[in-house]
Amino acid sequence: QVQLEESGGGSVQTGGSLRLSCAASGRTFSTFSSYVLGWFRQAPGKEREFVVAISRRGRSTYYADSVKGRFTISRDNAKNTVYLQMNSLKPEDTAVYYCAAKLRGEIVSTQGYDCWGQGTQVTVSS
Repeated sequence: QVQLEESGGGSVQTGGSLRLSCAASGRTFSTFSSYVLGWFRQAPGKEREFVVAISRRGRSTYYADSVKGRFTISRDNAKNTVYLQMNSLKPEDTAVYYCAAKLRGEIVSTQGYDCWGQGTQVTVSS
């Protein structure tokens, strides 16, 4: 399995931007491109929810309606890293953000992720 580590979280005001990164490590440098990658988030007192996913080569993406048009996912397979650019942030975006990876399945399925990072906190104040 791949180990994932998120970074880039922080506190911003409404309308601000943040860019999250998630770097992979482990015995998988040659297979990072085999993984579908996703971002999920969990707000206090709520269940974890899907945010966005990107296909293995980065050609296709799938966004939750709540972030469509504001967030952009990208990946650099040469750097074993996936990014989440978050613009026009709202207080309801406040959550711990997790990156995740799966070898099987496609981006439109929010299930099947079996590798998870530890999460990074994003706080948006009004």
